[in-house]
Amino acid sequence: MSGWKEIYRKKLVSIEEAASKIESGDKCWLGPCSAAPIQLMEAICDRANELKNVDIITGMALYPFKFFQSPDYIGKINFHTIFYGPVERNFYKVGNVNINSVHLSEFSGSMQPIYGVNTMLADVSVPDEEGYMYYGPMGVAANGEVAGFAKKIIVQVNKFQPKVSGIKHRIHVSEVDYICEYDHMLPELPQPEITEVEKKIAEHLLPRIKDGSCIQIGLGGLANAVGYGLENKKELSVHTEMFTDSMVYLAKKGVITGKMFAAFGLGSTELYEFVGEGKVELCPISIVNNPYEIAKKDNFVSINACLMADITGQVCSETIGHYIYSSTGGQLDYAKGVAMSKGGQGFLCMPSTVKNKDGSIGSTITLNLPAGEIVTTPRSEVMNIVTEYGIADLYHQPIRERVKRMISIAHPDFREQLHKQALEAGLIRE
Repeated sequence: MSGWKEIYRKKLVSIEEAASKIESGDKCWLGPCSAAPIQLMEAICDRANELKNVDIITGMALYPFKFFQSPDYIGKINFHTIFYGPVERNFYKVGNVNINSVHLSEFSGSMQPIYGVNTMLADVSVPDEEGYMYYGPMGVAANGEVAGFAKKIIVQVNKFQPKVSGIKHRIHVSEVDYICEYDHMLPELPQPEITEVEKKIAEHLLPRIKDGSCIQIGLGGLANAVGYGLENKKELSVHTEMFTDSMVYLAKKGVITGKMFAAFGLGSTELYEFVGEGKVELCPISIVNNPYEIAKKDNFVSINACLMADITGQVCSETIGHYIYSSTGGQLDYAKGVAMSKGGQGFLCMPSTVKNKDGSIGSTITLNLPAGEIVTTPRSEVMNIVTEYGIADLYHQPIRERVKRMISIAHPDFREQLHKQALEAGLIRE
């Protein structure tokens, strides 16, 4: 489009003026993670006493915004997350973190009809030669869909936000209402060290992954243990909600030679730069996580972490009792999709033990789930559960067989007790 520079100039305002456009009652989608316009959001926080019932909705914040830090913001600027991460967890007790349970495949069906989103706040790249601003490695997951119905769009232009490739991955200057500018490095997600237990879990998995597979790997140390452990495989491709640092490593090493398709990239600056080179096709998460889209890929391998399971295979990945640790995310989306893939394999992984509050060691495989524990993936959707002691293939197995297989991958110190409990419950026979 011609004349976009003049349009840009007319819409350009200061951060403070952009923040002044937020009104009481606005329901704002905030670009997730590294797609958040940090300075704009902080300027909105500075207006809190002028506002009432402004809802900020996002997924896994990477910045400790002012609205997290004091209960004084409640009722003025309310925060909602569709994926609960470390920053939200740190401020949960303050009281202004509302956790919304949403399967990521259902994102587009919740933002407008359920949460009433009418405004978008996004960090974007500088315009290209045609006047398009790009949503960056994180923003494509949601921003493009929100922009389709938002009545008010405010963007913060940031020279460090990469120009990415994909579907609904950019917005023209003519399509936004206000533009402000602030350059800042993108927040990174620190990678945890890989533990010995996670290495052992990965060792069980890696022989099951064939050359030519299409992979999806989740978040955390276990994901890294598996991801980096794939370095000797060949001709892999990627279909994943989250493109990871381990995938960058595999791509540069020539292990991933097929299509790389993802909803977002989250991790290091190196990852952001790699995604910005256009080698990864980004797409809204409601498409990437659609089980029927996943099912179209043969030999799909889905690997995700979980927290605990009962001996029949009900999997918990969100809570520890009543304590909320994470979110629904895309785990069930991939459990459903991989089961429909020709040659598909799904793995849910966890260490066999956990350290309790009193310092004692408990089993992550139990007869009954603790009070308050949330089932993220029903046993009917689980294919394989993995601990450092092996893989329990549960898919379509009868209850007695499921119980025996789950006990076999429990920590040896708890197997006798679990066997006795299962007998007493009538789940197995001698």
